[in-house]
Amino acid sequence: MTTTYYTLMDSPVGTLRLAATDKGLAEISFERPRRGRQRTGIENARHPVLVETERQLREYFAGRRQAFELTLDLAGTPFQRSVWNALLTIPFGETRTYGELARQVGRPSAARAVGAANGQNPVAIVAPCHRVIGASGDLTGFAGGLDAKARLLRLEGARS
Repeated sequence: MTTTYYTLMDSPVGTLRLAATDKGLAEISFERPRRGRQRTGIENARHPVLVETERQLREYFAGRRQAFELTLDLAGTPFQRSVWNALLTIPFGETRTYGELARQVGRPSAARAVGAANGQNPVAIVAPCHRVIGASGDLTGFAGGLDAKARLLRLEGARS
């Protein structure tokens, strides 16, 4: 069984939960207070993957980083992983629609499935699901909330 380590990081878009295995970064999620919530993993703010992830995220939020250089350890279905890999190809400051991502992964009629996989993205910000918008150009669902999505896109100077 793989051991997971985690830490919490304050950021301009709220508290982020960073989690890693010894193979790489496994999670960046928006921490939401919940009753009776059990955190899995071992808290370890000094784990090297978590230290490096936090450093790069701080650079990103300060406007000094446009691309992340982190080893990822993502668990998901082959389709989910194909969507998450497609997210990694969206350049800083640009957006894509769910339909464009569906075509990119070879499933042109699967925009809704792409949206569902996007919503399950385990490494928000690093795999930039915030850069995915609706076909109309509107901001649509985001685990951190639409305000956080808009803030991340403004930070990047994104144009839809």
